[in-house]
Amino acid sequence: MKTIGFLGLGTMGSPMAVNLCKAGHTVYGWNRSAGRSGPLLATGGRTAGSISEAVRDADVVITMLPDAPQVEEVAYGPDGILANARPGTLLIDMSTIAPHHSIKLARKAAEQRIRVLDAPVAGGEAGAVEGTLSIMVGGESTDSEEAKPLFEAVGRTITHCGPHGLGQTVKAANQLVLAINLQACAEAVVFLEKAGVDPEAALDVLNGGLAGSTVLTRKKTNFLDRDYTPSFKLALHHKDMGIVTDTARAVGAVIPLGGLAAQLMASAVARGDGHLDHSALLRGVELLSGHARSRE
Repeated sequence: MKTIGFLGLGTMGSPMAVNLCKAGHTVYGWNRSAGRSGPLLATGGRTAGSISEAVRDADVVITMLPDAPQVEEVAYGPDGILANARPGTLLIDMSTIAPHHSIKLARKAAEQRIRVLDAPVAGGEAGAVEGTLSIMVGGESTDSEEAKPLFEAVGRTITHCGPHGLGQTVKAANQLVLAINLQACAEAVVFLEKAGVDPEAALDVLNGGLAGSTVLTRKKTNFLDRDYTPSFKLALHHKDMGIVTDTARAVGAVIPLGGLAAQLMASAVARGDGHLDHSALLRGVELLSGHARSRE
């Protein structure tokens, strides 16, 4: 069993920390804002008053934060991970950030003899709660193997993708496919409703064939009920699509549908929908189609 400093007890981080605690690990949780430690404490975990307190006795430090600026803030500051973790500590960044930031973190951590894995996840809040996340790992294979019992406490599909940064690259591809799939499903819903078809029955038929997808399974109720209670906010997916488009440019990949999906995400955020679930892409399709079904 490991002693873990877990930084970031948000929508995804809190249930992940809880599942690590349930697996028998000693988990010290820290969050930038107060009031997020209740589920961890109820499971037998502990809280830390600072980053240094969370990491100084940890075998493993896990970060689950919104973006690269927050990861760099907790990693590089005087109270941060690199200044306070012991040599030999394994730092697993499970946030979704651009690959070049993960490579930079690994390089700087190595100077302090701290090992790093980038290990972003897919599966949303439901996957975090159920412990069924997909985990894409970049870094040394020996470190990935050492971390496997921790990954198995929070995820079901665990893949070592290659050197530092490649876990983030695979996550970017995941977000690319997800955004296009969400948009396609949203367009299908409006198409069906405007044609006078019962959308619930039609989506069941679609999901039973080649058009079926995890997106359609998990987001069907969101689409039909216009329930945009966030399990993954549009604002975060918008951020991720920036990573997708920047990385595609850097590697020379042309992603025309990805570019369009990124613009539609940006439009939704600009309209003030960033706080909604990413299934709220449906609202943009309704707006373009003059289809007034949306509810706040």
